[in-house]
Amino acid sequence: MKKHVWLIMCVMSLLVILAACGKDDKASTDTKETSTTDELTLGIPTDFGPVNLYTESEDWINEMIYDKLMAASPYVDEPVPWLAEKVTKIDDQNWEVVIRDDIKWQDGEEFTAEDVKFTYEYYRDGPQNRYTHHVNEVPDIKTIDIAEDGKTLTFACSYACPQLDTITFADLPILPEHIWKDVTNPRKMTDLAVGTGPYKLTEYKEGDHYTVEANKDYFKGEPTVQKINMPIIGDSTAMFNALKSGEIDISKRPVPVELQDSLVKSNFKLATTSALSIVQLGLNFTKEPFATGDFRAAISEAIDKDALVNTVGAGVSGTEGYPHKDSPWTNPDNAEPFDQKDAIAKLDKLGYTATDKDGFREDKDGKKLSFKLIVSSGEPIYVRVAELIKAQLKEVGIEVTVKSLDPTSYAAASNEKNYDMYVSLIGPHGAADPDQFVMSQRAGYLWMKGLAYPEMDALQKEWEEANTADSRKEVSFKMQTLYNAQPTAISLYYPEQVYAYNANSYSGYVESLGFGIINKYSFLSKDVQKEVSATEPNYLSK
Repeated sequence: MKKHVWLIMCVMSLLVILAACGKDDKASTDTKETSTTDELTLGIPTDFGPVNLYTESEDWINEMIYDKLMAASPYVDEPVPWLAEKVTKIDDQNWEVVIRDDIKWQDGEEFTAEDVKFTYEYYRDGPQNRYTHHVNEVPDIKTIDIAEDGKTLTFACSYACPQLDTITFADLPILPEHIWKDVTNPRKMTDLAVGTGPYKLTEYKEGDHYTVEANKDYFKGEPTVQKINMPIIGDSTAMFNALKSGEIDISKRPVPVELQDSLVKSNFKLATTSALSIVQLGLNFTKEPFATGDFRAAISEAIDKDALVNTVGAGVSGTEGYPHKDSPWTNPDNAEPFDQKDAIAKLDKLGYTATDKDGFREDKDGKKLSFKLIVSSGEPIYVRVAELIKAQLKEVGIEVTVKSLDPTSYAAASNEKNYDMYVSLIGPHGAADPDQFVMSQRAGYLWMKGLAYPEMDALQKEWEEANTADSRKEVSFKMQTLYNAQPTAISLYYPEQVYAYNANSYSGYVESLGFGIINKYSFLSKDVQKEVSATEPNYLSK
């Protein structure tokens, strides 16, 4: 209770500060916008180490430093060649990639086909990271050969891989072989990252800040901002105080609803973007009753997502289910509807009845349907969401106890599956990448290997046999339909992220789907932005 009071007091204090500052700050004294600048300060909420792809780095900062064979991401309809000059499908299981020969690593070494081969084999054969499944399972790349010309590679898969160009090549950052070849334990790598990207990481001070500087020899042209300072500001109130006072020019932390009007009045630009993320209610499908599809379906139908979103005001109702509705790989007919009557009917049919006066159901042995729902105390909105779910499930006779855990304890409980249900956010890689959707059925997130699910297993086999992008998408749509009928992670809402920035300092931001406006393309030329389909975001106020 004290923590909620403290948060409310912080928000109220910030509102007072913003209102008091009014038009006296630098953001409102000049309306001139600029699309180039020598230096920019970006406030970030998280310390993610020296940008090591094997630890908890974030995709947006990885993208600033590293490049991929294709751009911009697996979340667009048609990625374009990037480090690759040309990508060609030879047959169902083989692809040819010709790399560009005008690229250097940020330390001056030449970028070569050997770097590409090394990277993919390192991901495939080495320790697991967020990218490895794109090489060693979904899809499964067996061999990578380099032709005599030194710039042409052939990728051979163990089964059909019709989306290697649009998914894998558009997702995996390329590592410099000359730096990584002798690294046997990549998770302990502490050297500053070196890539081919538009920015070089020149300084990192743990818990304090990052500094990146423009790669003036970048093959897509010199960046529009020469230096970006990134102070780490973990506290939300401190972040927006820093923005309002002019200490930072833009915040990586999305703006809470209660602060948006005040920032608009102070002449900050507020850009709203699709986060390609899902706030979800996860179910522990490894144990009963959540292992039973009809029970999961009843839980899903018992949750009124429209009412939940109207209460917390945090995004778009999740009634279109999983994956994210804005991904080009999502079945437009997906649905996770609210149907309380049907939820009750399903629970009755499963034999869960209420026999005493407390209104909660019991199983056939007389044990009450009572479950623990964990949520991170570091996410106040999710705590509120959990309480609303508790109230909604009570209406169908299910008792829920909400357990708010500190972030470290929450992470441990999640990893150990020490819960019945949980509320969390899944980002673009999980919510919008079609290969990851398949992998999630195997890796323990949405389901796991060895746990019986014959209907999904049959579809996964059909998916592997599909040899064109269209036929694979068709099978993926079937998998999504099956999943949403009995979900293991129920889509509650699709958050929209609002970013605030001082346009007088810099105004060249564009949205890259899944990355918001803080992405490498915001700092490249207009021609490059058009090339990767980056677009001007929507604004709450011009």
